[in-house]
Amino acid sequence: MHRIARISIPILTLCLASPILAQQGPDTTWVPYVARPAYPADGGPRVGIDEAHLNFHTVEGNYRPFAELLRRDGYRVGASALPFSRAGLALFDVLVIANARGGQDAETVSNSAFTAEERAALREWVRGGGSLLLIADHAPFGAAAEALAMEFGVGMSKGFTFDTVAGRNAGNPTFLRFTRENGLLGRHPILEGRGAAERVSVVQSFTGQSLSVPGGSGVLLQLSPTAQDREPPTPEEMRAQAARRQQIADSIAAAIRAGGARDSAVAVAAQLQAQGEQRFVSAAGRAQGVAMAFGAGRVVILGEAAMLSAQKVEIPGRPTIRMGMNVPGHDDQQFALNVLHWLSRLN
Repeated sequence: MHRIARISIPILTLCLASPILAQQGPDTTWVPYVARPAYPADGGPRVGIDEAHLNFHTVEGNYRPFAELLRRDGYRVGASALPFSRAGLALFDVLVIANARGGQDAETVSNSAFTAEERAALREWVRGGGSLLLIADHAPFGAAAEALAMEFGVGMSKGFTFDTVAGRNAGNPTFLRFTRENGLLGRHPILEGRGAAERVSVVQSFTGQSLSVPGGSGVLLQLSPTAQDREPPTPEEMRAQAARRQQIADSIAAAIRAGGARDSAVAVAAQLQAQGEQRFVSAAGRAQGVAMAFGAGRVVILGEAAMLSAQKVEIPGRPTIRMGMNVPGHDDQQFALNVLHWLSRLN
């Protein structure tokens, strides 16, 4: 293990500071376009997006653009609103779980989001032919999904993944770029699509965690030898950080009322970045996306959620920040479609 101090994460820092400072939600101005739908309108496989586990991304929330993209490709998309069971899972061909949480406060948010019974039901549903897209990005989401990911042999770092080498990020060390040019895109049917028009050349993530790569799985998004994981905070550190953020939020609210929003945002970033050294470990050999067969079923696990979304973050006094498919310069929309095509056995 080696240690690095004060790596700047401007967008992430501001978003974590306080809901008073940053408002995050779907970018309803972004409209997906599918040139060659895979299925007739509403004639495709049934996709359930999990909403039974305090999910940060839901059909009408942050994953609204993703749901609309799939509908334009012919999928039938709806919410999966009940705990996982054999009968409930039979309603879907593909299940999507994005950023489930174990609770709603600092004490419980990192708890496992899924009971042992749910994990067993889901494992056997996949083994029998179901398809699962499991997504869990930076802390605290990795810890909440870790036990479920381990049902399929995938370990989660549970923290934040960085790469400071130019060409492997998009100007922010947590906004990682996986390209054919930098050698970080794997070799898999998902990345090739159904032909040249669907071939993926660039995938960008927007602050996530790393995943272990079990034997027999295919790597989609390979982390480089210079990638690092910032380890997740301990429960004591989480409590201290929550208290510190609340103090900062109170001062921000007062500053905004006094008309000093922009200066306050800068001050918050400085205060949060000045929390001292963080624990870092190498993420070499790990990934942010893996795919595998599991019995008669298929599984894709991603360590970052925003790349399949189209979100915007509003911070008083600052330009709107966009994250996901609504950001130019990558093939994240095609990657999203190709993932679903593979899970629904089009390729």
